Amino acid sequence: MRPDSNNQELSDITVELAAREPLFHRAEFGSSRQDFERMMAEEFWEVGASGQVYSRAFVLDTLEQRHGGPAKEELVVTNFRCQRLAADLYLASYNLDQSGRITQRASLWRQTPDGWQVVYHQGTVVA
Repeated sequence: MRPDSNNQELSDITVELAAREPLFHRAEFGSSRQDFERMMAEEFWEVGASGQVYSRAFVLDTLEQRHGGPAKEELVVTNFRCQRLAADLYLASYNLDQSGRITQRASLWRQTPDGWQVVYHQGTVVA
């Protein structure tokens, strides 16, 4: 494998993951509980912007309620970065502006034979 082919592979993966973030806000990847279950690893957990730790089950319940009706959010992603951590594990990080509420976000994504699955997500409010 040529050295620059690794850079191209990471560039391609960065584009793929950028299309999936902000996490759980991309209708093209689904909006039903079943869609979110496929998107999340069984061991998924999250640390919210509040510092609260959330289980996979809690996040699934919350997403099911959130996507039960029409929602309009102003979301702007900036400073998106992607880093390979292991053979099939990638860190995606970015800033998210939700109508003036700025957070730094990080997601760990695993590339599986069935597609991308998120393993972990964290949001931190930027002061």
